[in-house]
Amino acid sequence: MRKNIKLTAAAAATAAIALGLTACGTSSDPSAKGEGGKADASKPLVVAASPTPHADILNFVKDKLAAKAGLKLEVKEFTDYVLPNTATESGQVDANFFQHKPYLDDFNKKNNTHIVPVVNVHLEPLGLYSKKVKSVKDIKAGQTVAVPNDTTNEGRALHLLADNGLITLKAGVGTDAKLSDITDKKGLEFKELEAATVPRALNDVDAAVINGNYAIEADLKPATDALVLEKADGNPYANFLAVKEGNEKDARVAKLAELLNSPEVKKYIEDTYTGSVIPAFGAAK
Repeated sequence: MRKNIKLTAAAAATAAIALGLTACGTSSDPSAKGEGGKADASKPLVVAASPTPHADILNFVKDKLAAKAGLKLEVKEFTDYVLPNTATESGQVDANFFQHKPYLDDFNKKNNTHIVPVVNVHLEPLGLYSKKVKSVKDIKAGQTVAVPNDTTNEGRALHLLADNGLITLKAGVGTDAKLSDITDKKGLEFKELEAATVPRALNDVDAAVINGNYAIEADLKPATDALVLEKADGNPYANFLAVKEGNEKDARVAKLAELLNSPEVKKYIEDTYTGSVIPAFGAAK
């Protein structure tokens, strides 16, 4: 079932790329290059993004800030965590906005890609949710908890569970913690699922650890609906704008990076998401 879901998501996203990019020049299209192969600043900057909150934030920039800054911006939405990086690596898009550093490091290592961060934008606190219990204290031996199955997000989920006393992990285990690193499951069972599908499993499990963007898409309110949320202080999981190595100095990328760290975007994030998404720049709350 998981394989079919992944293939369906991949096929849909690939089709979206084909439809969305054939009509416009990107960094892989000679018409989008100036002399010497450098990006043409007059061409749109095409950015791959998860729908919420990433594409929402980018569309705010596009609608409210980009024209005044002299930036043409196109936003392409993806519903998985793989294609935005492979499309950026291949040049089908110019940049992406959907991920954090531990995930990117793991992705680059496993896929021999060369994606690099440009600027931090926001944090989406990972949360534990349930439709069957009202408190972490109500989660008991014999119950099932769903967790994301990709390396970094599973490790992140397990640390959240450990920090709240639901499991015990091996001493010193890092962000790549996996189920085999649990030294005491305290009677819990675990169901590993693709991150995007975890919200849909809430009715079938006793609790689930869900990424912030997918929680919001599922009409969950992390700030109020989560049994527990990650703490913001010292959190390494800020989401950032990223490009293929060598494109960091593209003038269009620099303009977008500046706009994404503007007071207007900070206010938009705070007003729109009321604590479910937190600015990762400036005087973030």
